[in-house]
Amino acid sequence: MFLFKSSQNHDGNDPLQRDAKVKELKVALGPLSGRNAKFCTDACLRRYLEARNCNVDKAKKMVEETLKWRDAYKPEEIRWHEVAHEGETGKVSRANFHDREGRTVLIMRPGKQNTTSAEGNVRHLVYLLENAILNLPEGQEQMVWMIDYTGFSMSTSLSVRTARDIINILQNHYPERLGIAVLYNPPRIFYAFWRAVKYFLDPKTSQKVKFVYPKNKDSAELMRSYFDVENLPKEFGGIATLEYDHEEFSRMMAEDDIKASRYWGFDDKSSYAAQGCVTRDVSVQPILPSGHSKAEVAPEPF
Repeated sequence: MFLFKSSQNHDGNDPLQRDAKVKELKVALGPLSGRNAKFCTDACLRRYLEARNCNVDKAKKMVEETLKWRDAYKPEEIRWHEVAHEGETGKVSRANFHDREGRTVLIMRPGKQNTTSAEGNVRHLVYLLENAILNLPEGQEQMVWMIDYTGFSMSTSLSVRTARDIINILQNHYPERLGIAVLYNPPRIFYAFWRAVKYFLDPKTSQKVKFVYPKNKDSAELMRSYFDVENLPKEFGGIATLEYDHEEFSRMMAEDDIKASRYWGFDDKSSYAAQGCVTRDVSVQPILPSGHSKAEVAPEPF
């Protein structure tokens, strides 16, 4: 699948210097209102500075381009019922567990590709990125991607052109959102696709990509360092049972859509009722792996 591009090296590692850069970037951007002000938090601006080596002018340009893109694409307004058909096979979904740092996990299954629409695939992924961000714990800015290559073939793979288009969105408008990307048991035929996609990634992002294989000691140790094996699905070398239930996932996404609407300052609850979706006023928790309690899937200290 596809990864976030980021910078290689930068100064500004000192917390006081970073805070000063954030203030400088705020001044450069000028007054913001509405959703733009909601989007441009201090944490957000730090990520853009990170992506541009703490160069305020370059970070300002990057933020402004993102605000233009968000104004046109309106990712925060995408609703599950608009993209649900893309997710019927569970090719991309938000996991019901976190890594040891409490980061949201997106599970991707390229072998379950079910459509050929480039725009549909992009829109579906953008929706789930926004949803993953919405469900990050306070103080956490990054997510984890876990990619299961069971059933992968070149016929089910997205085109390199679509991959490039997705990477352009991710690297320009979601900088420094990727913590790690676990590529689990990719087949040999995947490497031709990887070589093409890797061309668009910088070395720092490539270092976040972890190739993991079953029955491999080093791989098993790496997975244990990032995840609680009791929460990890068997598909990724754990012991938990986890199957994608499209109806249940749709219910969770519909409820998260209400939460997103309230976060961004608009209420479209009636649209979900019209779609026959659940609209309870609750904070939704993902379904837990079989045989495990809510307490057991809480992220552990890293």
